[in-house]
Parts: sequence; structure tokens; C-alpha cells
Amino acid sequence: MAPGDVDVALEAQIAEWRTYLRRRRAIHDVDVAELEDHLRGQLESLTATGLSGDEAFLVAVKRMGAVDALSQEFAREHSDRLWRQLMATPGAAEEGSAGRRREAAVALVLAIVAGVLIKLPELFGQFLQTHPAFYLRNASLAVFPAVAGYFAWKRGLTGRTIGTLAIAFVVAALAINLPSFRTGGDTERLAALHLPIALWGVVGVAYVGGRWWRGGRRMDFVRFSGELFIYFVLIALGGAVLTMFTMGIFASIGADAEWFVERWLVPCGAAGAVVVASWLVEAKQSVIENIAPVLSRLFTPLFAALLVTFLATMAWTGRGIHIERNVLIAFDVLLALVLGLLLYAISARDPDAPAGGSDWLLVFLVVSALLVDGLALAAIVARISDFGFTPNRVAALGENVILLVNLAGSAWLYGRFLRGRGSFRALEEWQTGYLPIYAAWAALVVVLFPPLFGYR
Repeated sequence: MAPGDVDVALEAQIAEWRTYLRRRRAIHDVDVAELEDHLRGQLESLTATGLSGDEAFLVAVKRMGAVDALSQEFAREHSDRLWRQLMATPGAAEEGSAGRRREAAVALVLAIVAGVLIKLPELFGQFLQTHPAFYLRNASLAVFPAVAGYFAWKRGLTGRTIGTLAIAFVVAALAINLPSFRTGGDTERLAALHLPIALWGVVGVAYVGGRWWRGGRRMDFVRFSGELFIYFVLIALGGAVLTMFTMGIFASIGADAEWFVERWLVPCGAAGAVVVASWLVEAKQSVIENIAPVLSRLFTPLFAALLVTFLATMAWTGRGIHIERNVLIAFDVLLALVLGLLLYAISARDPDAPAGGSDWLLVFLVVSALLVDGLALAAIVARISDFGFTPNRVAALGENVILLVNLAGSAWLYGRFLRGRGSFRALEEWQTGYLPIYAAWAALVVVLFPPLFGYR
């Protein structure tokens, strides 16, 4: 083999090792760069002694005690490599197994806690069947603290950070349960819809170990959120089957299990499933990482086709968007889904890979969403001009402006990358830096909108 071929093969191994580390939630981009420098220093010393590139690579990885745990994980996933014999020691496997059992026990306990919290209001006469508005407002307050608690335990957060997270949940509970809310009013519905977004930002702080300022960690949270949604849907489908069988087998003996299903199985199971899904994402990350990018690539062209068809229909018929509350919600959900596809596609992509066809398709999707958002925003402004301000219109106006800026910045940065004038990392940093804005706006809607609009 020629020396040039050896260098190419060695660089390929280093690139694979580097990409693998970047996907791990236990290590940050700056740490990857530092470890790679250390690895290359080891390789230079080892190859100078006469070792081949493959031999030097294996020995260098073995010597890097600072990443033993990561190397062991890599070895277990790549059983065809000599790494398995070098790194996956029996003692480490036993220790890892004990750690996984401990994590599963903690997740199970917290899932039970979430189920208890969702039923706790019944002690005060607040039943789901008779007070659905109360549960609509407070469901996330029963579930998200348990998820945040799991990550606070796993990341070993400091008492100060845990206290800050607890204060955020307490403030949210007080703000959403003010007696001034008019049942069924616009501000109550807006607060209930936006509270989960704001609290998910609090969960994100726990997930990243309190280091929210690190862009790479925020992108990890994006990956986690997408994977959690997939797992939760799968669990929900299984839960639906369980529910049908529960009612069916009890009906076969003349017993009515509907009360149990409605009052216990569904609410407690749904609350606990969020915690269990969070644990599964952490425990089975390597499995879902193969599914999520495929889903992103599958739905990107479908959503792009939907938006283009919508724009073409508007141009052909000459009809404008009729802005009503349900229409506003539908548009915001659609644009949020498009943004989610963009975020997840970015998170699943190797930032060092060259531009390809999927990148052009994503830009096409972003530009289409940008046009749709612009039309919706113009319709909202016209509606406000004609009929004045309402909580729903102002909330929609703010959300569409935030989406417009995000999509416009994404289109600009993605276009620069495709033209070879910018890096893909600039797009990543733009997206991760923008995430707190959504949580902040949701918090403003929950806290400021009700008194601003007289709780109507």
C-alpha cells in the first residue's frame, strides 16, 4: 500500500472517530477538538517508531484514558474492529450494566411520580372529567418536573442549578393557576398552549447539565426532543392496544373497566410514558439515531410539496388566507413542523460533509415556508388593522415574526453554505442560538398576556 493510501485510510478512521464523539451527549465540540489534537499527537509519535497507520490508531485510542468510557462504547458498537478486544473489558461491561439498571430504576420511580402528580389534583376535587381546563393548563407541570429531575440526577446538577429549575416550575404553577383566568377565555387557552413550550426550555437546561450557552449542547437537546417524540408515539400506540385489550377482556366477563381506563390507565400512563421515553432515548440512542434521519429525509420532500401546492393554489385561485383562530393555530403548527424538520435534519447531518441534494431540498423547503409565513403574517397584520388587537392575533403576530426571522436567517446561511461562501456550522449556531427565543416568547405569553388583556 502506498504512503498516500495509508494517510487516507488513517484520516478516514480519525474522521469516523471524531464524528462518533460529536454524536455523544457526554462530550462537547470543544472537547472533541482537544481530544483530536491529543490523538494526532499520539499518532505522530507512534508512526515515527515504525508502526503502520492502523496499528498506531489502535494503540493511540487505547492510551487515551480520558475517553476510555467513550472508546468502550464505540468498541461495543463496532464489533468487527480490533477495538473490541482492546477496549471492551468484562469489568467495564459489568459496570455499565449496573449503571443502566440504576438509570432504569430511577426512570421508573420518576415515571410513577409523574403519574401521582397527574392524579394529585383529585384530592382537591379537580377531576379530569369535570375540570378539563384545569388539566389542560397543568398537565405539563405534572410531567416536565419529573423529566427535569431525571436529567438533574443523571447530569449531577449543582444545588444552585436545581434550585433555579425548581423556582421556574413554581413560578409557572403560580402564573397558570391565577384565579383571575376566565374559564374558556382566550388568555387561558393561550397560556395553556404556550406553557409546555416554556417549560420544555427549562427541561432543556437540565438536559444540557446547566450549560445552555453551549451551542453544541442545545443541538443535542434538539436531537433528544425529536427522538423523544418518536419513542412517545410508539409507546402511545402500544398503550392504545393495551387499552383496547383491557376493556375487551373485562367486558368478556361482564365487568366494566372503562372507569379504570379513563381515570387511571390513560392519564397516569401518558404522564409516565414521557419519562420512560426520555430514559429510552438515553439508553437506546444508537438505535433511534438510525431511524430519525430517515424520517427527516422522508417527510422533507412531502412537506415541501405541500407548501408549494398551497402557494400554487393561492396564486391560481387568487384567494387570500382567512385568518381565524383555528386557521392561525394550523399555520403555526405547520410552520413549527417545518422548522422541526429543518432542525432535526441539521442535527443529524455531519457538519463537515460537502453539500448534497438533500441540502438543496431543505433550502427549497425553508424558502417555501418563508413565503407561506410571509403571507400569513400579512394576513394577520391586515386583520389587526381592520378589527383591532386580540390575545390570539397578537400571539400569532409575535410567533410568525419570530418564525419569519428564523427562517430568513436559515435560508440566508444555508444559501451561503451551498455557494461555498459559508460553513455549515454557522447555520447550526444560528439555529441553536435562536432556540431560547421561542421559550422566552412562550413565557411572555403565559405571564404577561393574561393581565395585559384583562384575563379575557
